Amino acid sequence: MESARRLREKINSPEVVTGVLATNYFWPGMVELVMNAGLDYLIIDLEHLTHRTEFVAEGCAIGRRADFPVLIRPPAAEFTPMRLAMDLGPCGLLVPYVESVDTMREIQDAVYLKPRGRRRPGGPGNAWVSDFHYETWRKTVEDNLIILPQIESRAGLDQVEAIAAHPLTTAIAVGPYDLSADLGVCWKPEAPEMKAALQIIRAAGKAAGKNMWMIGSGPDLVAEGYTFLCLGEPIASLQAKLGEMNRAAKDSATSA
Repeated sequence: MESARRLREKINSPEVVTGVLATNYFWPGMVELVMNAGLDYLIIDLEHLTHRTEFVAEGCAIGRRADFPVLIRPPAAEFTPMRLAMDLGPCGLLVPYVESVDTMREIQDAVYLKPRGRRRPGGPGNAWVSDFHYETWRKTVEDNLIILPQIESRAGLDQVEAIAAHPLTTAIAVGPYDLSADLGVCWKPEAPEMKAALQIIRAAGKAAGKNMWMIGSGPDLVAEGYTFLCLGEPIASLQAKLGEMNRAAKDSATSA
């Protein structure tokens, strides 16, 4: 899993790393689109919409063949959804609503084969390996797997130090909208409670020697010192860009 190995190196370096979270719509060609745009990774979001399974598997396969990191956000931090997500062939998971070390153990069970976990591999994800010996799974898939636990609640915030320090955690992540709602400041990103929570999450990651995944405006995040960035949702970005182009065209016609 060379793509995962390279992304792991980038994530915890000073380099700015950029990607997107495909929530509203996904098709396999989006992988090449994101890759050709110069981004560093793509996450296919299965938490809110069920994208066609064959599309997701093909997207992961394109990433595998092109050595481009394609991750999945499963529907929940539960054994079966995470195991099934792994079967589609991603190089890592963005795991929603992680609240404790017990949840981290559940993730480990879902992504590792015995004796370290309880995963029963199958499906398109089997294409990662040349044979089915345990040593091959461990070396090819498990050793470089990217796991990003999202802190999205007060309970997760209370346990963030232990979650960040867990050996399975590649980088600590946040779900800023859900976290703001749980803190009682939905959606007020400038609220003192929200700013304090983000600082706690960043500090926990730093103490564990791990970076923090954050979603938002790239230039604004870089100005705040973030380097592991999610630039948003591609279809929402397309809509916003089309609106901007439309306004520019009509404004120019009015002033002509």
